[in-house]
Amino acid sequence: MTGLLGGAFDPPHAGHVALLRDARAHFGFARAVVLVVADPGHKQVTTDGSVRLALAQAAFPGEDVELDPHPRTIDTLREGRFDDPVFLVGADQFADFLTWKDPDGVLELARLGVATRPGYRRARLERVLAELARPDRVSFFEIEPVDVSSSDVRARVARGKPIDGLVPPAVEQEIERLGLYRSRGRRR
Repeated sequence: MTGLLGGAFDPPHAGHVALLRDARAHFGFARAVVLVVADPGHKQVTTDGSVRLALAQAAFPGEDVELDPHPRTIDTLREGRFDDPVFLVGADQFADFLTWKDPDGVLELARLGVATRPGYRRARLERVLAELARPDRVSFFEIEPVDVSSSDVRARVARGKPIDGLVPPAVEQEIERLGLYRSRGRRR
């Protein structure tokens, strides 16, 4: 079994790290692959893929971290490179799963591991499950909430606010070293 965590990682934060850690404990997969989407089809990024790859390597030491050339999950999975893949997402991403390119195709090629936090409204997720051809390929697991997002981290850096605790220390060091996410007047 291979755990797959994909995303823009602009930048990777403590929530991403917690999701992978808790998914590994829940599913027991031996191998995890972090897929940094080079050109995400679903959102804009502020940094180049090679920079986000370096940030993800700093966030996930000891894991396989790759730059994924495919903007859509289904295209990555169609390559067939991963043994018994479990694609990991947060509950908010799963709530939008029906808008993904070929969601039923994704579930034919991989199981979906959906991280929920205590108190998350399950009704929203049940509506998505009801529309899927293979709801049996979706597994939910609970994680402790980590109140952070990549956009929040970027905004804090741009305002000159601290981000310690929001991103792994190695990511914070790389952001500082490269002068990432600073407003134009704040760059060193």
